Amino acid sequence: MPAYKRILLKLSGEALMGDDAYGINRATIVRMVQEVREVTQMGIEVAIVIGGGNIFRGVAGGSVGMDRATADYMGMLATVMNSLALADTMRQEGMTARVMSAIAIEQVVEPYVRPKALQYLEEGKVVVFAAGTGNPFFTTDTAAALRGAEIGAEIVLKATKVDGVYTADPKKNPEATRYSRISFDEAITRNLQVMDGAAFALCRDQKLPIKVFSIFKPGALRRVVQGEDEGTLVHV
Repeated sequence: MPAYKRILLKLSGEALMGDDAYGINRATIVRMVQEVREVTQMGIEVAIVIGGGNIFRGVAGGSVGMDRATADYMGMLATVMNSLALADTMRQEGMTARVMSAIAIEQVVEPYVRPKALQYLEEGKVVVFAAGTGNPFFTTDTAAALRGAEIGAEIVLKATKVDGVYTADPKKNPEATRYSRISFDEAITRNLQVMDGAAFALCRDQKLPIKVFSIFKPGALRRVVQGEDEGTLVHV
């Protein structure tokens, strides 16, 4: 039995690169979509927020000397490209997805309208939220927290390259151990960078738990939604 009815999955743009230097690795995006399909077949309603770091990051080196707001808007457009790729791959895998953008680009994707997003979820469609929050100076982590709260998701699943939150960097310290669960307050006290500050504060205020897990571990998403000890649960 699934532990959740409705989830918000946060994917990083970098995750789509696979082993490539940039862009979208075909085999990687297909594998991710198949993991998502597996949980939708369990009757779970899935919404997704995806980053744009594989194409452009507003805070990265490529934007040096550029106005921060302009760079952030470029980053938002990169997330629209990733969302379209994700939705198209879902279509090829026999799923129905709807991309909703926080920035109006109506020839390409429909605008984000909350009641419509809720309707799509109830109909069993996967909703992909593009263009972050639609505002500069906010990350897609914050968009994930915001949309998660708006649609009444029971949990935000932050898919990363690491299979949870550790006491130290597991690559640098072989003694580092994974937290199975940790409270928001503990995570703050120990200065564990689970999400950026605004996103983390929003989830804590809305009592919206966060689960950090590795999207690169086959079957990890399924185990997370079944409530198994996979990744790290950050709770109130």
